[in-house]
Amino acid sequence: MSKAAQFTRHAIALSVAVLMAACSPSHEDSSTQSPDQPGQASGDLPAPSSSAGLPAGRLAAGEARAQVKGKATGQSCIDCHGADGNAPIDPTYPKLGGQYSDYLAHALQAYRSGDRQHALMTPQATGISDQEIADLAAYFASRPTQLRDLHGVK
Repeated sequence: MSKAAQFTRHAIALSVAVLMAACSPSHEDSSTQSPDQPGQASGDLPAPSSSAGLPAGRLAAGEARAQVKGKATGQSCIDCHGADGNAPIDPTYPKLGGQYSDYLAHALQAYRSGDRQHALMTPQATGISDQEIADLAAYFASRPTQLRDLHGVK
């Protein structure tokens, strides 16, 4: 078989695989936005699994955990980010309310492992479990958002 024929076969096989994956009923488009939460993806309140490899988050447990004072700083999540994650005490602190749960989970995992460094967040996240991360991420993702993106900006 010629190299051109082999290339054509591989190109066709790759195209079919991509089309099958894109049309699969289990494929969920995470870019679709929830109509009641602009800028927030639908379907992740709480997700049965996450791209962070975590268990499903529990909203009530996340709300309770957000109020626990950390040993490292003596502060809770809501002490610094506000009750709904939308009132940080410092303008350099992020708003968490309505943020994608997977983003929050990945950020907390990175702080916990030391891959992401911050003077307050790294020690705060050091002792939290995967379930606590999933719970916190689900809770803050479920809160009303004040996050804005550039959709519709001209």
